[in-house]
Amino acid sequence: MNNKTIKDLAVELIVDITAICDQIKGRSVFVNQLLRSCSSIGANSYEAKYAQSNADFINKLEISLKECYETEYWLEILFKVGAINEKTYNSLTNKCGTIPRKLIASITTVKNKTNQPSQNS
Repeated sequence: MNNKTIKDLAVELIVDITAICDQIKGRSVFVNQLLRSCSSIGANSYEAKYAQSNADFINKLEISLKECYETEYWLEILFKVGAINEKTYNSLTNKCGTIPRKLIASITTVKNKTNQPSQNS
């Protein structure tokens, strides 16, 4: 699996998506939604670093996960309406697909640690 952090991947994705969105004309509703969802991936995963509890940490990462799926949705819409080509669509969805795997792994790890019985019991 890719050794980059979730934040690194999210920053790369928003940079790539921003560059593509800057070239798309006449689809501002879709472009704005895509930029919002994509930028939220990194913002929430970064915010998780400063979570107040494991539950807060998990919540932030789960929001990032939802935003990944929403980003994939808006990419599909832009592809289907012809605003982006298949090569661009495939490239961006592949990049976007790496992030959920890492988020799910992090969420699962924290949930498993949280559910382990205390050694003092």
